[in-house]
Amino acid sequence: MTTDTERPPKKGLGRRQRARLNRGVQYAVLVVVIVVAALVADWNSIARAFFNVDVAIAQFPEVITTALVNTIIYTALGFGFGLGLGIVLALMRMSPVGPYRWIATGYIELFRGLPALLVFVALGFGVPIAFQLRFDIYSTAMLALGLVGAAYMAETIRAGIQAVPKGQVEAARSLGMSPGRTMLTVVMPQAFRIILPPLTNELILLTKDSSLIYLLGLASSEYELAKFGRAALNEYASLTPLLIAGLCYLIITIPLSRVSNLLERKYGSGVRTKNGHGGAAA
Repeated sequence: MTTDTERPPKKGLGRRQRARLNRGVQYAVLVVVIVVAALVADWNSIARAFFNVDVAIAQFPEVITTALVNTIIYTALGFGFGLGLGIVLALMRMSPVGPYRWIATGYIELFRGLPALLVFVALGFGVPIAFQLRFDIYSTAMLALGLVGAAYMAETIRAGIQAVPKGQVEAARSLGMSPGRTMLTVVMPQAFRIILPPLTNELILLTKDSSLIYLLGLASSEYELAKFGRAALNEYASLTPLLIAGLCYLIITIPLSRVSNLLERKYGSGVRTKNGHGGAAA
């Protein structure tokens, strides 16, 4: 006969069983929340507020031909200017000349620390008051987006350049190439392959930051998506225009996100971002 002291200990749930149980509980809670929300929600009011078909139809074609096109133009101008300035700042940051490094470091720290909103306001209102110098809306968008984006892209580019093996530079110099030609023909092409994914992410962020241009006051022909949606919201007292504007943003950002993921898988994550804005780790 087996005594109590000789009985084998009871076994609890294994790790996999506990994991399955936890997932099951989470799924059950999620289903309950969805069912309760579906029963409590006033679907007629939601449909009128967000999915008013007549209001949605009224947004076309201007939401595409004006707002979406202007958003793309503002973003492209800012990205092009920011990329060019970012390359210059990255090279200055790595320069053996001290003042160049100090200027680049000061610029990068300044514009990474300032909200883009303040840069838009400064260029739209501060510069005209202080210097009697007024930019058109496209120049303002280009400068504001580019000045902010350049600070992040400079660090991304610098990290990409530093990720290129030094042996490549030494081999090019041993063949008689000048430092400038080595940088242009050997280092930069390899660096850009590394930094394409974070640069694509920066383009996505600049697309969303372009919505800040509405603060400066726009003519109807200059509306971007956020301003277009807000104006239509005031006109129709419906949230449907904002939903349409949001979908148009997704038309831009989702393909760019897919491109970024494809590039990252192809070339590898050579540059890690920080500060949540596509900037590269130093």
